[in-house]
Amino acid sequence: MESAPPAFARRPVLLLAGAAGLLLLAVSWRFGYFGDELYFLASWRYHLSWGYADNPWLLPLLARAMDAITPGSPLAGHVLAALLHVGGILCTALLAREFGGGKRAQLLAGTAYAISLQLLASGHILASSTVDPFLWTLICLLLVRWVRVRNEWLLFGAGLVTAVAMQGKWLIVFFWITVAIGALILGPRDLVRRTGLLSGALITLAATVPTIIWQVRNGWPYFAMAQAAQSANDALFGGRLSIPVMAIVFAGVLLGAFLACHGTWQLLRDRRYADYRFLGLAVVLLVVLFTVMSSRYYYVAGVYGLVFAASAARVERVRPAAWWRWVPTWPVAALSALITIPLTIPVLPLAWSTGLQFSVSGTIGWPEVAATTATAYRQLPSEQRARTSVLAETYWQTAALEIYAHDRLPRIHGVERGYWYYGSPARPGPVLYVGKEATRQYLSRFFTGVREVGVTRLAAPASNINQGVRVWLCTGQRAPWPQLWNQLHRY
Repeated sequence: MESAPPAFARRPVLLLAGAAGLLLLAVSWRFGYFGDELYFLASWRYHLSWGYADNPWLLPLLARAMDAITPGSPLAGHVLAALLHVGGILCTALLAREFGGGKRAQLLAGTAYAISLQLLASGHILASSTVDPFLWTLICLLLVRWVRVRNEWLLFGAGLVTAVAMQGKWLIVFFWITVAIGALILGPRDLVRRTGLLSGALITLAATVPTIIWQVRNGWPYFAMAQAAQSANDALFGGRLSIPVMAIVFAGVLLGAFLACHGTWQLLRDRRYADYRFLGLAVVLLVVLFTVMSSRYYYVAGVYGLVFAASAARVERVRPAAWWRWVPTWPVAALSALITIPLTIPVLPLAWSTGLQFSVSGTIGWPEVAATTATAYRQLPSEQRARTSVLAETYWQTAALEIYAHDRLPRIHGVERGYWYYGSPARPGPVLYVGKEATRQYLSRFFTGVREVGVTRLAAPASNINQGVRVWLCTGQRAPWPQLWNQLHRY
């Protein structure tokens, strides 16, 4: 017979979620679109499809819907991101309740989610890293509740949420693989054959078929993107062994990092969590899997809420060990918040921002990049301008040109991610190449003539990603476009 969980701490949890939401809303108007937001919006406007090289269709749809509400402004998208973050806080508090946690545990788990480095930063922008954690946390809540009450509709609901998650990113597949392995090893073994779950899986498969067909027709760029993620991880963070370390660090300063490790351990060893031990094993397997694959550290952010809740319920129930007793919980949470908030969302003056604050740096300067490019194009001789193509280095830059200078430039091409699949310029001729990483020496490998004709100047710190983006005029192709296009391709 099922045991009733503690009462939901409605007032304090709603106050916490409301405070987090108000904080995000207060900064939602600052600066402009994030690079991914521009990419999703441009994908819907100019390249509508069932699939893209790096994501299915959900994020472009959401970006377009939000743009319809506040045309030309990212405000609605940022509001949606804030609401998803609030939803994650509520689901995490309810997870703590399912684990037997009362008011203190629910509030502690929700606080850890609210001020997690990764989750709070994502709560300011509309990206797959915003949508996935909420959906994963909701799935975890439905799954944990099913273990307690064995209601088949909960598993069916988890399947429906999975169907939605699959339209944003396919990472949820790895979550269910590890859950299935954990259940087969530790029980409940009947989970993998429950009617509710299998029905949800069929709906998920049916909803994903159009994207699968697109991937097949385009040579499965999804796997190439996985290899690119591995290369980026090796270059930026020193290899795959950095993934578990980064996952812990970005779970949260002080509070989140502790609860993440402690919660995983408690799911694996605490006898009160015996029925949920398979989820602890799934978390470990997920981290191992993404480490072996050398993926992104934030791919595991979707299970933060689960382990936060397990830890918080345990901390409330059992007096902490001697080495931890002297640390007062709420002052630690307050200190964590004071450190996290300035690092993740735009609460400080622009002059104080750094390139590490991706949710700030990635929202500044896109109209200026487009204006610099349009000016360089307009200043070309008319005869040359008629034959000139525009090529951007990154998918963010390409999207910015499409959104902000679509009517001032010829067709805009990109060599990164999904843009490469839209094809090269149709004929030989001069090229305006927009980028920050490319040098004259690099571009000279593809063109005989390369000269700088524009550079973006911003009233922002030098570390901003759009500070110093250059426009190069490239002439004299060294090879036909099909050959150059393959050489220029980057993920």
